[in-house]
Amino acid sequence: MTGETFKKAAVIGWPIKHSKSPLIHGYWLKQFAIDGSYQAIGLSPDDFVSGIRDLVARDYRGCNVTIPHKETALAMADYVSDTAKAIGAANTLVFKDGKIYADNTDGIGFINNLKQGAPQWNASSGPALVLGAGGAARAIIYALLQEGAPKVIVANRTAEKAKRLASAFGEKVVAITLAKVPEVVGDVQTLVNTTSLGMVGQPALQIDISGLPKTALVTDIVYNPLTTELLKQAQGLGLETVDGLGMLLHQAVPGFEAWFGVRPVVNTTLRQIVIAG
Repeated sequence: MTGETFKKAAVIGWPIKHSKSPLIHGYWLKQFAIDGSYQAIGLSPDDFVSGIRDLVARDYRGCNVTIPHKETALAMADYVSDTAKAIGAANTLVFKDGKIYADNTDGIGFINNLKQGAPQWNASSGPALVLGAGGAARAIIYALLQEGAPKVIVANRTAEKAKRLASAFGEKVVAITLAKVPEVVGDVQTLVNTTSLGMVGQPALQIDISGLPKTALVTDIVYNPLTTELLKQAQGLGLETVDGLGMLLHQAVPGFEAWFGVRPVVNTTLRQIVIAG
């Protein structure tokens, strides 16, 4: 059946062929027998705004937005959530009555992945250390503070970028260089890699985490490979770890619910489908 009951959504990026989002949403559409579609659409930066307006005109319910369009998506929206405003980027757009609503679900996706993968984890148990100072780091710092982290240390190769990011969040967030990490890990309870280091095709993340407390949790937003060298190092130290795939899966939940009217659950079957895909 097509027409008003057929619900359309998409993921927009440039490039977009690598996106796992169609696998995720495709699985849920099938699971709930929903009359709808979710496709990957490549739009260059020059075509992004007109392309989004075209989707609105064609009765799409909304879309996910990935690199390099997250800031532009935020800027063009009619309504922006407090979360997206604080993070300075949007990854989820909902179209309603010709208006564009922008949100950012990266942070909540990150938190819900940790809660599922490590049920005992609690952000308030001690300081968090975030490696990297890009867009993902910003979303994760915001989410950690919302969850009650007493302090967040941002470590980046260049101190200036880390300082700029820290200054956006106030006194609970401090900046250091990556070289200083061994000096601060002693009381860190949550360590997060938000850089692309350790990803397939990227250099390894060279970092010594041997000083972490035995109660610390280590997570990596890289999910290819699923078990990065950082996670292997943490496991070798007997620390609890959570891989990065779940963040990708959990960040997709709010958008699917907004577009298709059902709140899906991240399960083992979905993980296996995305890993295989």
